[in-house]
Amino acid sequence: MSTCCGDLPIKRRLHLSLIDNGITRRRWGSAQRRAGLASAVLSLVLVGCGGGTGLPPQPASSDTSTGATSRQSPPGPAPTAREGRPAKSTRVHFVPERLTLPGGAEAAVEPARTVGGELQVPSNVNRVGWWDGSAYVGDPFGSTVVAGHVDSATEGIGFFARLLHIQIGGKVTLDGSGHRLTYRVTAVREVAQGALASDSRAFDQTGDHRLVLITCTGVYHPDRGGYDRNLVVIARPLGLAR
Repeated sequence: MSTCCGDLPIKRRLHLSLIDNGITRRRWGSAQRRAGLASAVLSLVLVGCGGGTGLPPQPASSDTSTGATSRQSPPGPAPTAREGRPAKSTRVHFVPERLTLPGGAEAAVEPARTVGGELQVPSNVNRVGWWDGSAYVGDPFGSTVVAGHVDSATEGIGFFARLLHIQIGGKVTLDGSGHRLTYRVTAVREVAQGALASDSRAFDQTGDHRLVLITCTGVYHPDRGGYDRNLVVIARPLGLAR
């Protein structure tokens, strides 16, 4: 049983490469996460209170003239202020917690940090890792990067082995913190391990928002400690996160 990719090396420029269980570590660069644009909604509520005055008649006596006194009635209760709610156009973004592929297969998503310049993809091949240096789900710009193993010598076939059969037009959904965003697959391609570093379309953090899924593919080379290619799947959002 072959092993798959281990940690993804990352340095200053956004360069990622999946390696096999840490046997071979190629160090590439990193990119700063573009801050997501958040919008806020301000509500103005007018609150008023009303009152009135009356001139009640006074009883007349036999030896005095009829008179009237003025008395102000107490103010009524103020209306309750309405609670403001986000407008439908308000953009939300979130950290992904679950990923669903076409066909309904699901996997937990864990934050994947860079340690010593390497992206720590979950060792459990049935889980995938969201690179915490990439865009949040729902951000207006940048790539949300999720990486995972295709297989493992100790755990067998990985969840992302399903990417080997994914088709353009398929839908991928990310959920987290009660929010959801669905993407449509627009491109599937293989990239040589060394060429992944220069794949600006996948990792550009200034372009339109997209989802990038990465795993290993190609020929496994035991002497090199890994596969010779990466599979890169790019998907575009269908609307805004809700």
